[in-house]
Amino acid sequence: MAYSAMSGTETTTGDDPLQTAVWRLRSRGCWSDAAALLAPHATAPAAALQRAALLTERCLFTGAGWSEAEEALRTAEATAREGHGRGAAACERGHLAYASTVLGVRDRADEARAALGRAAALLGPDAPGRALLDFRRGLIAEHLSDSPQSARAAYRRAHAAAAADGETLLLSFTWRHLAGLALREGELAEARHGFGESLRIREELGYLVGTAPALAALADVEPEPEAGRLRAEAGRLFRLLGGVPTWLADQLAPPPAPAA
Repeated sequence: MAYSAMSGTETTTGDDPLQTAVWRLRSRGCWSDAAALLAPHATAPAAALQRAALLTERCLFTGAGWSEAEEALRTAEATAREGHGRGAAACERGHLAYASTVLGVRDRADEARAALGRAAALLGPDAPGRALLDFRRGLIAEHLSDSPQSARAAYRRAHAAAAADGETLLLSFTWRHLAGLALREGELAEARHGFGESLRIREELGYLVGTAPALAALADVEPEPEAGRLRAEAGRLFRLLGGVPTWLADQLAPPPAPAA
């Protein structure tokens, strides 16, 4: 299973030095270091929320750091002062609960659904953060409720909004998950296109920690020898980044040798 993580605004030329540094660390899987850069600013709602999101992403990629993510999220919730801020914090609460559930740490599915429901009540259809909320509601529908039709509708809403708003990294996640649903239905050409677009975006942004999963996903729908090349490159990046995401290890493991 592909576990999608935090997605948000990538760093581009012209951004402030702090955000540039945070993006560079995050993109290489150095979430703790990125969060440490934000810690002195965590009394500000935006910085507190970004820090919580980074630490939640670390949980999804490594399966560790839950208590620190929870503490950061409580800080973000306490600093949120208006409706949009509270909605964004509720969206992160739902995502952390989703991560705990889908990785089998603790079943928090009801908490995830309730938190995303609160976020939907606080974030209007055109509000910043609504595309990310729709994407995460799609994750709940696909992976916790086994409702691919509802998931597809949510992913498509998120995809359209991300494209319109220039949220390029989020677009890579929606491409990936729409492709996964296409593959589930046997639509190989559609799946190949979506996985390819997701990989292209991640490579262009330099989102290294998300590139190995994208390579592996595309390998699953490509014929040999291209599939082998993609899988080998995914394995190289996986090892380079210290074995994250941890859940990719099984997907990259060589098939068992045939019995003699």
